[in-house]
Amino acid sequence: MNTATKQATAMISADARPVSGAWAQEARADAAARLADMGLPTRRDEYWKWTRPDSLIAATPSPAAVFDYEGEPPVFHEIDRLKIVFVDGVFDADTSDDLSGEGIEIERLADAAAADIHWAKDLYGVLEARGQSPVVRPLAAHNTAMATDGVVIRVTGQVNRPVSLFYCHEDDSSDAVLHHVIRVEEGAKLTLLENGPAAARFSKVCEVDVADRAEFHHIRAQGRDHERQAITHMFARLGAESVFKSFTMTVNGRLTRNECVIELLGDDATAHVAGAALGDGADGDFHHDDTVFITHDAVACESRQVFKKVLKNGAKGVFQGKILVKPDAQKTDGYQKSQSLLLDDDASFQAKPELEIYADDVICSHGSTSGAIDEEALFYLRSRGVPAHIATDLLVLAFLADAIDEIEDDAIAAEINDRLDAWLARHRG
Repeated sequence: MNTATKQATAMISADARPVSGAWAQEARADAAARLADMGLPTRRDEYWKWTRPDSLIAATPSPAAVFDYEGEPPVFHEIDRLKIVFVDGVFDADTSDDLSGEGIEIERLADAAAADIHWAKDLYGVLEARGQSPVVRPLAAHNTAMATDGVVIRVTGQVNRPVSLFYCHEDDSSDAVLHHVIRVEEGAKLTLLENGPAAARFSKVCEVDVADRAEFHHIRAQGRDHERQAITHMFARLGAESVFKSFTMTVNGRLTRNECVIELLGDDATAHVAGAALGDGADGDFHHDDTVFITHDAVACESRQVFKKVLKNGAKGVFQGKILVKPDAQKTDGYQKSQSLLLDDDASFQAKPELEIYADDVICSHGSTSGAIDEEALFYLRSRGVPAHIATDLLVLAFLADAIDEIEDDAIAAEINDRLDAWLARHRG
């Protein structure tokens, strides 16, 4: 037994796992066995060579100061939404809205897991387990085994307002492990919002099953707390003619790794994953990693990966994205773009775009670029009287526009754009 395997076994002992009902206990035990078999990630692993996992697997998290927002309202504050609040990884009923609603069923994971029979049995840990091949994701298995709270959501109709998960951070040494399970039934539609610092160290898994002709829209904002560390996973399974769209805005944070694993299993399904990240190393370490794996296993499906990072003062960005097209996935349309804008010579960006194609009637492409501000465009704006700092901000926002355009709700897209503009104003040189 090597060191990584010994550490994994110690982390997921039966005594440490949460007490739950029969189905959840079985799922947790299966996840613990997967983790014990895989071992914890190390820098020798192919998909961890650019991101150090040490702090994510340490016995205790590094303290993270609770961020003072100085009166600035949280993202999505003005949007009419159903709010579900977690404080340092624990559901807070007092500040959450009533969880009942037309066309939607919402429960705490802790309550659902206590039952001996529950619909979540068919999903909890199931999509995560599927996502372990061909690339292992040990920290997702650890989450399934050890998650103490989260929500399970079943959507049966057109939900009129978004469901908003708001993560509060009050303890500078908190270590939150949340797991969400979402099923969007045939023809139903859900928009899920996520924001908030969550904890000193945050582990989250979200398993999403999107049935035939259903739609799932996800918008997430990570920031402005400077010292947080987070590892998140989203596993999704798509039926015929279904739609899955996810966008993440990230500003600041010591270490953030977002993984997304999607299977398109029904014909004519659509999956779009996008992100915009802004990092300034002057506030402390900034390392941001997007790792995406999309599998096409049906006819005439479309996937898009659009990731943009703006980095300066030693900030580091990573993108690892793969499109796998299986033999019967004819007429696949797969597209992948990862770009970074380096605002000085100290910032860095590593990218690993991949295509693996076993069908012959496909359209697949990928591109990755890294560069500085366009001097000609900057000169054009300056020559027309635009101050240098404003001209730079305008070019940065134009660079990020492709990713923000993936958000379908215009009001949410406008708020995201405003937040990015405000970050740029705070971080002008």
